[in-house]
Amino acid sequence: MSENNQHRARKRFGQNFLHDAGVIHRIMRAIHAQPGERLLEIGPGQGALTGDLLSSGAQLDVIEIDRDLVAMLNHQFANNPAFHMNQGDALKFDFNSLNPAPRSLRVVGNLPYNISTPLIFHLLANAGVIRDMHFMLQKEVVERLAATPGGGDWGRLSIMVQYHCRVEHLFNVGPGSFNPPPKVDSAIVRLTPHEVLPCPAKDHRLLERVVREAFNQRRKTLRNTLKALLSSAEIEACGVDGSLRPEQLDLAAFVRLADQLSQQASQQTSAS
Repeated sequence: MSENNQHRARKRFGQNFLHDAGVIHRIMRAIHAQPGERLLEIGPGQGALTGDLLSSGAQLDVIEIDRDLVAMLNHQFANNPAFHMNQGDALKFDFNSLNPAPRSLRVVGNLPYNISTPLIFHLLANAGVIRDMHFMLQKEVVERLAATPGGGDWGRLSIMVQYHCRVEHLFNVGPGSFNPPPKVDSAIVRLTPHEVLPCPAKDHRLLERVVREAFNQRRKTLRNTLKALLSSAEIEACGVDGSLRPEQLDLAAFVRLADQLSQQASQQTSAS
């Protein structure tokens, strides 16, 4: 849809409306929606992608928090039986309320930068019903999602997202493609939940805890950042050098540390 000057972008919702037809075409080509698929668009805004998504013949649910935009989108698309509006906050949305089949939901969104990380974690908690996700995000966030061990971008977000998903940094988008232009570059990323986890942890909540503790003070060594959870000997027993910094460990090493913690917890439970 062309840019609509009647609605002013609201800072509190982090709104930057996509209007570049070339970028929209590239996004649609990347998604490659097909008739009969279940699509969910988060934050459709002024409908830059919505019309094209509906044109694919897919069933489209949208989640929009801004009441003015809800009215605008309903006026434009509600006569299409494939369109369904869900007004509210995507961070609180129950994706199972859509009754999707396992691994069927294809999620799309130009995500507000201020909620992108918590929203991705909310979606990962529902990864069982999701087939793939295509998001416009701050370029810096996409670089963190797609990072590899050893660099400054590798951290909690990289590890926990890559635990659940394959990450593909598709292409970058400049500020001029939006109204108003953001102060940063953006990028399109594809997240595809693994059918079989490559490094399954005994307890993914303990994995989250180990990763969070490790990166709370990322310049310190693992034996220092994890000392409240694991001793130096326990870290070494996992085949991990306690003198390394957390950014030097790959996903499999963090899973081994979490499994060591899980084993200790089960031993303590059986002993009590």
